[in-house]
Amino acid sequence: MLSINRSHRVTQLATRHARQLTGRTFATQHNPVAEKDCSSITPPYAKLNKNLELVKRILDNRPLTLAEKVVYSHLTNPEETVPVRGETYLKLSPDRVAMQDASAQMALLQFMLSGMRTTAVPSSIHCDHLIAANEGADADVAKSIEQSSEIYNFLESGAKKYGVAFWKPGSGIIHQIVLENYAAPGGLMLGTDSHTPNAGGLGMVAIGVGGADAVDAMANIPWELKAPNVLGVKLTGRLGPWASPKDVILKLAGQLTVRGGTGHIIEYFGEGVESLSCTGMATICNMGAEVGATTSMFPYSASMRAYLNSTGRQGVSQAADANAAFLRADTGAQYDQVIEINLSEVEPHINGPFTPDLSTPLSKFGDFIKENGWKDDLTASLIGSCTNSSYQDMSRAASIVKQASEAGVSIKSQFLVTPGSEQIRATIERDGQQKVFQEAGGQVLANACGPCIGQWKRTAKQGEENAILTSFNRNFRSRNDGNPQTMNFLAAPEIVTAMAFAGKLSFNPMTDALADKDGKPFHFQPPSGDDLPRHGFEAGRSTYEPPSPTPTPDASVQIDISPSSNRLQVLEPFEPWTGEEFKDIRVLVKVQGKCTTDHISAAGPWLKYKGHLENIAENTLIGAMNADNGKVNLVTDITNSQEGTIPEVAKSYKSQSIDWMVIADHNYGEGSAREHAALQVRYLGCPLIISRSFARIHETNLKKQGVLPLTFANEDDYEKISGGDVIETRGVKDIAPGKPVTLIVTKLDGSKLEIPAKHTMSEDQIGWFTKGSALNLIKEKAAQA
Repeated sequence: MLSINRSHRVTQLATRHARQLTGRTFATQHNPVAEKDCSSITPPYAKLNKNLELVKRILDNRPLTLAEKVVYSHLTNPEETVPVRGETYLKLSPDRVAMQDASAQMALLQFMLSGMRTTAVPSSIHCDHLIAANEGADADVAKSIEQSSEIYNFLESGAKKYGVAFWKPGSGIIHQIVLENYAAPGGLMLGTDSHTPNAGGLGMVAIGVGGADAVDAMANIPWELKAPNVLGVKLTGRLGPWASPKDVILKLAGQLTVRGGTGHIIEYFGEGVESLSCTGMATICNMGAEVGATTSMFPYSASMRAYLNSTGRQGVSQAADANAAFLRADTGAQYDQVIEINLSEVEPHINGPFTPDLSTPLSKFGDFIKENGWKDDLTASLIGSCTNSSYQDMSRAASIVKQASEAGVSIKSQFLVTPGSEQIRATIERDGQQKVFQEAGGQVLANACGPCIGQWKRTAKQGEENAILTSFNRNFRSRNDGNPQTMNFLAAPEIVTAMAFAGKLSFNPMTDALADKDGKPFHFQPPSGDDLPRHGFEAGRSTYEPPSPTPTPDASVQIDISPSSNRLQVLEPFEPWTGEEFKDIRVLVKVQGKCTTDHISAAGPWLKYKGHLENIAENTLIGAMNADNGKVNLVTDITNSQEGTIPEVAKSYKSQSIDWMVIADHNYGEGSAREHAALQVRYLGCPLIISRSFARIHETNLKKQGVLPLTFANEDDYEKISGGDVIETRGVKDIAPGKPVTLIVTKLDGSKLEIPAKHTMSEDQIGWFTKGSALNLIKEKAAQA
């Protein structure tokens, strides 16, 4: 067990929190959100403007996009850098770090090895990933605390030791909490979750990263990013009554595909921006992760000001007002690509199944279902999550439920509601939306990620083909309930809610009728709801009182991890590179098609091992399809010609000191920011991966852990390599930025061929590779300081 030694012992979170929730109902006294201390939240605008002046001189005062202004103003040494989009590696100084509990474990374990006494920038930990949806709300929170007290106590004590804000389990989802408390126009934030760009709805450059990147920022080491290209999305018009901000990004995902935003910041501009709510813009930015974008953002607007004021951050809005010119693109700024969307022409869309970029207009969705021969049956409807749990989302969905309930129409599928935070939950309780959901048969879940990330104890339809409709952001196979036959379709909350009353995928709530209590045709009217609560936000229960934005670190807190723990494990440094070419690397698996971080390091029940590398390594690549045999998680062990799972064979190779590698298809590692997908392969003995292309976050995570990511110079060469082939390299010994590498492939029949490959390693990243990991380099520099 974890023990914490200090003069006044830290009270065990599990006991304390469970006691506070025992017997508690949803009744909440009026507790308005108070004005916050904004000193650590407000970006340092004077410094940023000064930095930007230096950069503009270097760039001959050319007009800059908003994305460029915010990113370049955060350069650590602006006078030394000539930023070139898509080429220059920038060294940046982030303003803030946010971590969710699943990824914070490994980030904290790594930070503990850095030698730092406190974090260099304001940081926060949010307990939202380890709560499984089952009985609902408080019961699920209490069960999570009972099962994961070791993890929560570890995170809380680490937060106390290093001065990190700790948000308790049940307080809310990281991205909603950040939007309500920390996001600020023009700031730069790193978050250990791929949907960190949600804060772009408040004009922030918020970028999803792995834990090692977060450690850089927390350890006051400049964070490196290749200068992104900027994709401009010009918005005109105004959304119609049935359309929502979610439909904007669902439509755009269909246009761009899951790879279309890679290497770009998506920047929205145009007259249409002013018609969108702040939380609606956050929804759009949140799902920019689904097209591979580095992040997404909007210019400062009146709705952002209103949202800041309503969430107790008038100090931030006043500072932003005074720096409005900094918070919009310069006149004449040029984008690398521009896409125009007339909001007036956007209709509701439904995306899926199994990929977020398969986009279908609602008017054509019924035909789409019929053409594919799928059952016209909706088994579960889920609204909320970090993408769509705002007050506006809940209000519009509740307006749909109220219409149906008043007409005597009942819900035909399971209906689950996930508030994004205690603030949202308390406010919709006070204003009646929660009661509307519950009286119609909806179940309100905890303020946590829940089913969106596979934390759903669903027993229905296991092993059966079935369809669910959610307002979530991601819909990879098996993601939500562990059933590979569950088809998850993505839509706006109001569409999900309306279709729950039909129980049919073919139902179009804009045009089709249901039978009311008298058997007469009932038609839904367009949804309605306020952007912000008319009576202000409720802060909610004292159990979830926000922590200090800048806690004082307590060096007396000692963190001990039991060697027998199966949840936490002290990290051992990876061995440095030998300095020689790689030889005799076995191809363990040639992956076919989509291979997301869910395929590489599954979530759901595996989340409990996020702090224990050896245990979570047991799920490495278990979702990957083997191109050689068409089977998932089944490969041949060349040493004995026996078939085994990928983790089994990887462990066997490791025990025999045989290095192995992965051959991958396009966009390898798309999806979440989980660095475990890189840590696990490194731990099991993989020094090299070659793919047709990588997702940005995963490629960086591999580099951070000392794995060399290569891409085929000729994508068709992917077809020339098979499992069991032996690989040697030429060019790694003298690796340098932009210098190609050659793979010498020995086939199973003894024949040989050479395949050219490329890499994107910078000088600093080569340093990580040389030392065995970025953390090894951090430790070495800390020891020399």
